Amino acid sequence: MTTAPAPARVRIAATCRALTDSPAFSLTVLAAILLNAVLLGAETYRGFATEHAVRLHWAEHGCLAFFTLEMLLRLAAHADRPREFWRDGWNVFDLIVVACAYIPFVRENATVLRLLRMVRVLRTARFLPQLRILFIAVSRSLPGTVSFLFVGAVVLYVYAMVGWVCFGSHDPAHFGSLGRALLTLFLLMTLEGLQDAIYNGLAISRLSLFYYGSYVLLASFVLVNVLIGVVLNSLDEARELDNAALDNATLDTGAAPATRPGEGHPGELAARIADMRQALDTLERSLSTGPSATRDQERMTTIA
Repeated sequence: MTTAPAPARVRIAATCRALTDSPAFSLTVLAAILLNAVLLGAETYRGFATEHAVRLHWAEHGCLAFFTLEMLLRLAAHADRPREFWRDGWNVFDLIVVACAYIPFVRENATVLRLLRMVRVLRTARFLPQLRILFIAVSRSLPGTVSFLFVGAVVLYVYAMVGWVCFGSHDPAHFGSLGRALLTLFLLMTLEGLQDAIYNGLAISRLSLFYYGSYVLLASFVLVNVLIGVVLNSLDEARELDNAALDNATLDTGAAPATRPGEGHPGELAARIADMRQALDTLERSLSTGPSATRDQERMTTIA
């Protein structure tokens, strides 16, 4: 019984997928992204950019052509399953970044084009696992960060109003208005100028020590530690999501999912344990019936 040949679309997708999934391809794309970043930085030096304007222009077009070819290969790799391409957020991001370079308005606007080329640097997160996890963690921490910003804004507003009431007439440079009070307290959140602020406050009233102490304790320690906790929690979630995405990708491609050292399927572990027990039983029988055992028995008989 002969099997029908695979359709051309499936064969092309398999070939392109093998190419795009290879480490050499990823390293080449990463090198092109870094080259694009170097070219963008070189253009900030006017003398160098003026002297090598033609070379920089052709180098930029070469990078754009390479990124376009990369996206065509990635699209072809998903020819047999196009929905999988759009489910991957990095594929959509890469496609938007590359396609925007061909839009007439963007292509003709030098400022927007430079910003677009700068965004290409973010694509390095696709090829660096740790950086990708950090990006996912930042996106996962946005809801908690928004809540943190709201609580911090409330604390800043309350302390700014108290500072304006208590120190506004005596220290107008720092608490003369709500805006100045907010700016002063925002800088104090980083502990910058805290010593001078305390000395100025003590010259007005000794109760200012309680004001500054409670604010620094609440804003610089409690709130900042809460933000750190939110980020760390999001980082753990990002690691779990990234591992789950890698496992799903390996299952979709038909490869065996990667397991950590010491982990495995229960059936596989049970089979290994049974093989080890059988090997031990065989070794024990061979030792008990070997020549050395016979000599030991003869020696024991002679001595007796």
